[in-house]
Amino acid sequence: MFIINITYKTALENVDRFLAEHITFLEEQYAKGHFIASGRKVPRTGGIILAKTETKEALNAILEKDPFKINDLAVYEVIEFMPSKTAPELDFLNEA
Repeated sequence: MFIINITYKTALENVDRFLAEHITFLEEQYAKGHFIASGRKVPRTGGIILAKTETKEALNAILEKDPFKINDLAVYEVIEFMPSKTAPELDFLNEA
């Protein structure tokens, strides 16, 4: 499992110009089963995505298709972790 920490490196008006395309990208990745959760940071300096892909390399290839990445609007930090304890409704995430 992966946490993607996205940090904008441009003004929000530039980000907002590509927001609809970014949402389409997110929806495609949810449909493919790659993304589990996503949302804005508060304050709005970027976002967070929880992802489950086979490898970090596969995830990086997916992220290259994000309009925010294509248009150089944000920095992406990918953190891999192995959930070992969750709330019962999230047991499907446990890897230990």
